[in-house]
Amino acid sequence: MLHEFISAHRNELIARTRAKVARRGVPAADRAELEYGVPIFLKQLTQILSKALTAESSATSADMAADASRHGDEMLRDGFTIAQVVHDYGDVCQAITELAVDSKTEIDATEFQTLNLCLDNAIAGAVTGFLRRREQSLSEQETERLGELAHEQRNLISAAMLSFQVLRGGAVAIGGSTGAVLGRALMDLRDLTDRSMTAVRLATGVNTRTRVQLAEFIEDVEASASMDAKARGIRFTVVPAQYGVAVNGDRQLLASAVGNLLSNAFKFTRSRSHVTLRTAIESGQVRIEIQDECGGLPPGKAEQLFRPFDRRGQDRSGLGLGLAISRQGVAASGGTIEVRDLPGQGCIFSIVLAVAAA
Repeated sequence: MLHEFISAHRNELIARTRAKVARRGVPAADRAELEYGVPIFLKQLTQILSKALTAESSATSADMAADASRHGDEMLRDGFTIAQVVHDYGDVCQAITELAVDSKTEIDATEFQTLNLCLDNAIAGAVTGFLRRREQSLSEQETERLGELAHEQRNLISAAMLSFQVLRGGAVAIGGSTGAVLGRALMDLRDLTDRSMTAVRLATGVNTRTRVQLAEFIEDVEASASMDAKARGIRFTVVPAQYGVAVNGDRQLLASAVGNLLSNAFKFTRSRSHVTLRTAIESGQVRIEIQDECGGLPPGKAEQLFRPFDRRGQDRSGLGLGLAISRQGVAASGGTIEVRDLPGQGCIFSIVLAVAAA
């Protein structure tokens, strides 16, 4: 029987399948797939075939679907892609057929039909398992993000309401510490709303590129950021940008990106220190730079700042999404974000965009 033929020639079939996988161009094979994946595929096929040739058809279909779905989950957890699973099943099938022909082994036509049925069900089940697990993973990530968002929003609203209640009672003046707490809560709520709107625009692909005049853009940013800096007791210096220079990009996404970088600078820079916003034009590129005095970054941590939910410093407020969203927003305008560490001093975050043609 076919499953006995496969069991008897297991090593030869594994070798043939590995050779096929190794020669494949796309998707490219990796070591784990060759060493671990191929034997697992063959073992599963042998088990499914054994059941298929000894059980009723209705039970066989259910078993194949369940086994293949579980196998798809296992492959996804082990880092394999859907393309690798589908191609590997096909390579195993070809290896079995070719070895049977080369060895002049007569296999009943019914058994070959059963083999094809098993492969068909296995591929469908594996793909279903992949997609189910991927949807579950995305759902968990989205739930985590929304949970973090709701948690921060609730905390900020609570701080604002408590401060308002105290101020309304007349016991303290609006210009004191309680008024400052209310102001910071409202500004953080504004930033949270801005990040959320930017994330929605990015997720839905809304991207309206226009010609953005650099000097006017920096002036608008300065007007909105100065109040935040004053509320936090930070000295904020803006070097005027050169007039007549423009970039092409989504103004709202760029404003959100610069605002996020400034908000982070105000939050993480040392108390009573200095934040600078300046621009530079060189080699056909505009650099919008924000320099803070946070004390510098731990070695090798620069790129980690752009990971969602990553936070730095003692101030743990914020979703840790600001830098990740800023990078996406700048990329949507054809630019990049860079960070340079100044050990013992601070950081310089730079938004790099191409100068628009006159």
